[in-house]
Amino acid sequence: MRVGVAADHEGYELKERLWLSLKQPHLVIVDYGAPTLNPNDDYPDFVIPLATSVANGEVERGIAICGSGIGACIAANKVRGVRAGIADNVFSARQGVEDDDMNVICIGARLVNFSLAIELVQCFLNAQFSGKPRHQRRLAKIAQLESPMEMQI
Repeated sequence: MRVGVAADHEGYELKERLWLSLKQPHLVIVDYGAPTLNPNDDYPDFVIPLATSVANGEVERGIAICGSGIGACIAANKVRGVRAGIADNVFSARQGVEDDDMNVICIGARLVNFSLAIELVQCFLNAQFSGKPRHQRRLAKIAQLESPMEMQI
């Protein structure tokens, strides 16, 4: 599985530690930055390229990290085809994939310690979309919002 990771200065240390911990034979990790710790960087500069790669199929899943996870989640969800969610517990990390086909997990480095972050990422990467009709129906409604044609609500 190809997995992308991205973080701003708030998530830089966690990203670097995750990067080392995720090195496994079945995973190819692609780093979208930040390449160095820079207190003046901005999460969209790293999260948008990650999200674009997820949407284009260049990586299967993405891990986006900022201080709270919220900014990274907002930025990632602006890319058509990305379903990003914040996870700070194992249930959300797993259920987000199983029910909502989440393809980018967003983590708040100020809120989650390293051992929990590893557990969240493992749950996220090991989970599979259930494909149940009710979940497909809901995702289809969301996909309509991303279509170029205006949808009346």
